[in-house]
Amino acid sequence: MEHFDVLIIGAGLSGVGAAWHLQTMCPAKTYAILEGRAAMGGTWDLFRYPGVRSDSDMYTLGYRFRPWRERKAIADGESIRKYIIDTARENGIDRKIRFNERVTQAEWSSADARWTVTTNAGQYTCQFLYSCTGYYDYERGYTPDWPDLQRFKGAVIHPQQWPEGFGGEGKRIVVIGSGATAVTLVPALADKAAHVTMLQRSPTYMAQMPANDAIANWLRKLLPDRASYAVTRWKNVLRAIFYYTLSRRRPGAMKKLLRLGVRRALGREFDVETHFTPRYEPWDERLCIVPDGDLFQAIKGGRASIVTGQIEAFTEKGIRLASGHELPADVIVTATGLRMKLLSGLSLVVDGKPVNLAETVAYKGMMFSGVPNLVAAFGYTNASWTLKCDLTAEHACRMFNHMEKHGYAQVTARAGDQTATEPVINLQSGYVKRALGSLPRQGARAPWRLHQNYLKDLALLRYGRVDDPALEFQSVAPRAVLGRSAR
Repeated sequence: MEHFDVLIIGAGLSGVGAAWHLQTMCPAKTYAILEGRAAMGGTWDLFRYPGVRSDSDMYTLGYRFRPWRERKAIADGESIRKYIIDTARENGIDRKIRFNERVTQAEWSSADARWTVTTNAGQYTCQFLYSCTGYYDYERGYTPDWPDLQRFKGAVIHPQQWPEGFGGEGKRIVVIGSGATAVTLVPALADKAAHVTMLQRSPTYMAQMPANDAIANWLRKLLPDRASYAVTRWKNVLRAIFYYTLSRRRPGAMKKLLRLGVRRALGREFDVETHFTPRYEPWDERLCIVPDGDLFQAIKGGRASIVTGQIEAFTEKGIRLASGHELPADVIVTATGLRMKLLSGLSLVVDGKPVNLAETVAYKGMMFSGVPNLVAAFGYTNASWTLKCDLTAEHACRMFNHMEKHGYAQVTARAGDQTATEPVINLQSGYVKRALGSLPRQGARAPWRLHQNYLKDLALLRYGRVDDPALEFQSVAPRAVLGRSAR
């Protein structure tokens, strides 16, 4: 049974970033990456539907240590996948990945101060377990339980299981949903389909944004790569914080601003009130980015349309709405969301007792109370995922070094009398509500509360103290043999 100082689970964007920080900041630590799939890239290898792209700019979704050099700031999935693969190859991280190894269980022993990790292919032991698996189920997405869906005689596709080579040429397509996936799919399909209809139960806030960052491309001509990248990154970080803060403090002003943008894109005659005015406040759910207004152009050009209404029934030839209106379709795409599955669904056991994550409190958004030597990369829900994951990796490496220096073998977050007030994710999105019973909690104040703010987390994670009173450090256990690591 091989032993490593650190086992990283997942070879996606955050997993490769964690590995880079580990080998840069803790070069003596041995590590391996366990990837359950046959290829690296995580989200950006899994999703292959037409037009798949980021909904964050690559100057903040990209790594701080490796500049994004492409012209497009809102990048397509294949470009992001290549960026991850190139980063891994350039830094020798690709040689540390073990593919087709899906972790099913991890058991912690305080007596041995180590994890025993079980995969579909065997077992490993490690001192630290580092989960970089994201928060959704890679096996299948979410489709509502529509009892009469089987009546439809055409093809039914979920974007997470997109058929290879299917582009919808000449088809009448109904895309059910109004989130980031639907907003991406509709204009991409509209280029080849006979017509695409986006059917939404309720509207989503949408904001038009240039796919190319003109300021970034201008700065690249004036400054070296790293300097221009750093300036652009900070520009975009501050812009995101500004608009998020405005949304939460002045929701009425933000709603007017967003509606004005849609009205300008679609014209005064378009019914913006019905189709682009949600019932909730901005950022109660994620705001959708429309790069270069591609969705609006498809609608205005007649290649796509948007319908807001409730599904009454599926028919052999399409969908009948509660209003009585019927939508003819050859293909129905259920862009109806994700299923949340923290830590990729692996079973955690600490000293013989199964861990229920819903009974834990999140510490700095990276550890769970009562679970020793486990770090989880969990990004922002209101900004680029990687911003927080990079800070988590830095803080984890500082913690590893602190433990090495002082001879500690075990670290556990202790919540004490901290009152856990709400789930760790506070969005009102359907995929979050469906998973409330399985989510860790968060407290009322730091370090048990998630800021969702890069500036606050920068102070907390990059510059804040590692020997936090909320952490319980313990020395090497007598039975532990921590020096015999595979190299």
